[in-house]
Amino acid sequence: MNWNDVRFFLEVARAGTLSGAAKVLGASQPTVGRRIQSLEKAIGQRLFQRSSEGFWLTDEGLMMLSFAQRMESETLALSRSLQGQDQELSGSIKVSSSDWFGSHVLSPLFTEFLALHPKLMIELVTDSRPFNLNRREADLAFRILPFEDPDIVQRKVLTMKYGVYAAATLDWQKVGTGAGMQLITMDSQFGSMPDVLWLKQHCPDAQVIFTSNNRIAQAQVCSLGKGLAVLPELLGDRYPGLKRVEVGEHLPSRDVWMGYHQDFRHLLRLRALITFITEALQRDPSMHLQNT
Repeated sequence: MNWNDVRFFLEVARAGTLSGAAKVLGASQPTVGRRIQSLEKAIGQRLFQRSSEGFWLTDEGLMMLSFAQRMESETLALSRSLQGQDQELSGSIKVSSSDWFGSHVLSPLFTEFLALHPKLMIELVTDSRPFNLNRREADLAFRILPFEDPDIVQRKVLTMKYGVYAAATLDWQKVGTGAGMQLITMDSQFGSMPDVLWLKQHCPDAQVIFTSNNRIAQAQVCSLGKGLAVLPELLGDRYPGLKRVEVGEHLPSRDVWMGYHQDFRHLLRLRALITFITEALQRDPSMHLQNT
């Protein structure tokens, strides 16, 4: 049995489609299909029931799934343990974060860090979904919710403040109830976020004209004069063409958490990056660092 084929089996079982698995694996859809056929031929069992709606595990597939998950867990544990023994400041570090935080906060810090350590490579992946550190989807992750897995070492690195922003070319005297105003905000999937709720409660008469799960897209539309937006100050204060609109009160804040798998706690290059980022945030008062 080829372990790589088992990896493909796991992702198809998780995604339910060849296209979904292909996206995670970075492979083409036909390649994923061939891998599944190869595995089924090797073990002499049909693992999936194919339909127009996707792939469903057969009884044999369900049995295979439990063994495959254990194989994956042990393989990843071995990989993390071996990586954790690496004491050279060389190699790669995969970091995950949201789009705007990666672009406007982390990337400038990474540039400084790489200038000090030219043998290192940093891979930054941005997505709204939480990355699985147990499966090594990332070595270091930044997110606004605490990590729930007990194997993850985490710390709260900063508290983000939010502000109301408008295009610098507009003259906003007050927000009021939002009558006659146009708003830019998160999409419905993130409708329960504190800043979104604040905007709904304080501007009930405003018209929402643009929503996106991408903060940079919100900032861009806002800077073109299309409405008001609630943005993290770390983004809004630095984005060209935006100005802060005073609302007479503090908006809800959010904590940012940093986490990595405990098997990597002795990995020198990761420790060096964490130390560098933490010290850089301490030097910048706009980051509102939390000493916890």
